[in-house]
Amino acid sequence: MANEAHPCPCDIGHKIEYGGMGHEVQVEHVKAYVTRSPVDAGKAVIVIQDIFGWQLPNTRYMADMIAGNGYTTIVPDFFVGQEPWHPSGDWSTFPEWLKTRNARKIDREIDAILRYLKQQCHAQKIGVVGFCWGGVAVHHVMMKYPEFRAGVSVYGIVKDSEDVYSLKNPTLFIFAENDAVIPLEQVSSLTQKLKEHCKVEYQIKTFSGQTHGFVHRKREDCSPEDKPYIDEARRNLLEWLNKYV
Repeated sequence: MANEAHPCPCDIGHKIEYGGMGHEVQVEHVKAYVTRSPVDAGKAVIVIQDIFGWQLPNTRYMADMIAGNGYTTIVPDFFVGQEPWHPSGDWSTFPEWLKTRNARKIDREIDAILRYLKQQCHAQKIGVVGFCWGGVAVHHVMMKYPEFRAGVSVYGIVKDSEDVYSLKNPTLFIFAENDAVIPLEQVSSLTQKLKEHCKVEYQIKTFSGQTHGFVHRKREDCSPEDKPYIDEARRNLLEWLNKYV
C-alpha cells in the first residue's frame, strides 16, 4: 500500500490486477484502448490517463466501468510513445520529466481521437473524463472544445494564475480533502473564480478524508472506511455524464 502519511505527487496507491474488456487500436499517430458499449447509443467518452500512462490497469478499469453504462470509451496514449512515469522513479526528476508531457498541449491527439469516434464509432455525443494529469487535460479541453458535452476532472492540479473559468460546457471537478498535491486553497480559488465568471453548469466536490488518487487508484477492499467515498465519487462521475452527454 502507498504510504498515506507521506504520499508522493500522484502516489500510485494500488495498481490493480485487471485484464480489460476492450482492445488496443491505432488511431492515426496515437495508440489507444477502446471498449465498445453493450448498447450503441451514439455516445462516447474519452478517458485521459494519469502520469502512469494509458496502459495502467486502473484507468482501463474505469474506462470499462463507463462503457458498461452506455458509452464507447477510449483511453488514448497522450504521451504518444514516451515512457510513462514509473512508481519507483526519482521524484526529484519529475519536473523535468513533466516538461515534455504538457497536459495542455494535446490538441493534435484530441483532434485525431474525435475524428475516430465520429467516423469509426459513429459517436454523436462525446464527453471526457481525466485523472490527475488527465484532470488538468480535461480542464483544458473543456475550455477549448465546445463539442464535448460534459467533462469530469478528477484531482487535476489547478493553477491559480491562468484562466480557469471559461468552460464551454458542464464540468464536474472532484477533489480529495487530504491531497498532498492540490492544496484546498487552490480548490477555493477555483470555486470563487467559477462562481464569479463561469456561464455554464459546473460542480466542485471535495471528498473528506481522501487522498490523491482515491477514485481510481485505491482498492475498494483495502480500507472499508474509504469505500463509500470511492463509490460515491464514481457514481457522481457517471451521473454527470448521464445528465449532460
